[in-house]
Amino acid sequence: MKKSSRKTVNAGRRQRRKKPTTMHAGPPGNSVFLVGFMGAGKSSVGRALGQRLNWIFEDLDDRIAAREGRTVAEIFRDSGESEFRRAEQSVLEQVLGELRGGVARIVALGGGTFAQGQNHKAIQASGVPTVFLDAPVEELWQRCARQPNLDARRPLHTSASKFRELHRNRLPYYRTASLRVDTAGKPVDAIAAEIALARCLKAIATRIEEGDVE
Repeated sequence: MKKSSRKTVNAGRRQRRKKPTTMHAGPPGNSVFLVGFMGAGKSSVGRALGQRLNWIFEDLDDRIAAREGRTVAEIFRDSGESEFRRAEQSVLEQVLGELRGGVARIVALGGGTFAQGQNHKAIQASGVPTVFLDAPVEELWQRCARQPNLDARRPLHTSASKFRELHRNRLPYYRTASLRVDTAGKPVDAIAAEIALARCLKAIATRIEEGDVE
């Protein structure tokens, strides 16, 4: 009876010492994805955050354009959204591979990147933190409307009603991000400072490991 009890206790101790399996394949604390809708300021905030942290900043759309030899708007116009999404997924896979190598990088994703099922799964499984830059949809619309060459840079920005519908459809994906930052009425530098001062990158990485993400 005593031998059996000791075996049971020892087995319990071995089970308690076993760490839960995490999903990320690389060090998530030295890279981050910025996600959010059109007008969220992902590129602007990413550049400012990169300067503060001395990290490389990259816009995923810029890499897609460089690889395809044409702008995002041209891809949409000449080949359609399905072809753009194919190129987007391929480039994202390339970026994820680089991040697993430990490169310190801030990557701004296109408004629809995180809302594509396969992309979303790959990003979440990578363990790389995601920061959702949020703002009321009306403010996002106004930000976009103030930007020059709107049609050339935002091919899915067509009307206020379609803008709101697209935002509503993508919002559930954005809300799965590791951290939400309210950008309403805030200047770019203040948003970047908020992210940097919160030391969110290490904090988010810990929360991912513990399974405590919003």
